[in-house]
Amino acid sequence: MKLMSGNSNLPLVGDIAAYLGLPVTEVSVRRFADEEVFVEVLENVRGEDVFVVQSTSFPANDNLMELLICIDALRRASAKRITAVIPYFGYARQDRKPGPRTPISAKLVANLITVAGANRVLSVDLHAGQIQGFFDIPTDNLYAAPVIAADIQARFTGRSITVVSPDVGGVVRARSLAKRLDNAPLAIVDKRRERPGESEVMNIIGDVRGRFCILIDDIVDSAGTLCNAAAALKEAGAEDVVAYCTHGVLSGAAVARVETSALSELVITDSICATEEAETAAKLRILTIAPLLGEAIKRIADESSVSSLFD
Repeated sequence: MKLMSGNSNLPLVGDIAAYLGLPVTEVSVRRFADEEVFVEVLENVRGEDVFVVQSTSFPANDNLMELLICIDALRRASAKRITAVIPYFGYARQDRKPGPRTPISAKLVANLITVAGANRVLSVDLHAGQIQGFFDIPTDNLYAAPVIAADIQARFTGRSITVVSPDVGGVVRARSLAKRLDNAPLAIVDKRRERPGESEVMNIIGDVRGRFCILIDDIVDSAGTLCNAAAALKEAGAEDVVAYCTHGVLSGAAVARVETSALSELVITDSICATEEAETAAKLRILTIAPLLGEAIKRIADESSVSSLFD
């Protein structure tokens, strides 16, 4: 078994390697003068079970090409099995046609990864569960909920917790977390999105007065939805509001927006390599999912159950 990495999230790969007690396979990923990606695997991988860790986060296209070329290099080097470990699967929000003459880019990316030569895919909190069906190869979708629930129980035991979904589409995710927190009450923020990147909070479904509210979502991008939801919850009488999101995309002025918002704290995982601004922000905290990914990789290599991780 070998562990290999592109350049998108080297700290996470180092933590996974430490968990597994494995060295990271030596690989050279570099650019030509015209920004073409070139990959050279510097170790023998013939007949090996290789796991390539690469989030397709910003810059999404560069990181995606690195992943595809790494997979192709391994296939041509006669690796026995290649597993693409994609902690954050970019293009996942383009999982359907929102209008006429628009692409389903998540399916296109799935095709690219499969054709490049991947035999298996491992990801975390896919934006839409049906993306697993876009791949014609085995696909495991891990959940960060156990890591998030453990952190909440360690820090906020004794508080009157209500789990809040920032929109109707995230109710299943919120209900799953609420179940892990001893069946905590559930509330929903009814939101109407007027245009991409902007959201308007309409009302709160559920009683949050005097409650410690935990907003849960899979992706925080511009942070507009979370900040608006936090303000609405405070107006509805919430005692305090903390947000947990698996993937901290945090584009543009997102970090500054969080810092001046009604949120007491935003907790993200290291599925995406945090920027210096995010690491130093007062209201941001980062949880590691390296043990979760490391254990899943170990179980795949051993041909044992991955789903039992979440029992």
